[in-house]
Amino acid sequence: MYETILILHSYWAYLVFLILILASLNALFKSISGKEYGAKDFRISLFTLIVSHIQLLIGLVLYFISPRFDLWSELGGSVMGNGLARLYLVEHPLVNIIAVALITIGYSKHKKKLTSVSKLKVLAVFYCIALILILSRIPWSTWMA
Repeated sequence: MYETILILHSYWAYLVFLILILASLNALFKSISGKEYGAKDFRISLFTLIVSHIQLLIGLVLYFISPRFDLWSELGGSVMGNGLARLYLVEHPLVNIIAVALITIGYSKHKKKLTSVSKLKVLAVFYCIALILILSRIPWSTWMA
């Protein structure tokens, strides 16, 4: 079961990565160019929200069934001293939870705005910050292998 969820988490990450880049760039460029917010923009931002939440749920399941989770009991407080254990047990989950929270906040805030410029600006800011956070904590050595 662990292997299946790990593969699902890894491949779903590509979808999240691509749609988050699309949503961020779409909001950023439309905000800068002053274009109108439309139904397509709403669908892109909603799809980004949905796929990122699914990835978070898959990741949480993976976190607790992973053999790495046993390092908490084996290493105790030394988890923070071990770079690889810290990445997988602390940094990656925490930063990605924050990123998904930012996507959720950005999506919620943009719905309350009345003008296209303000809607797109909120999406651009929150989604771009979330993208940067996610990019900063991807375990590149294992993900792209």
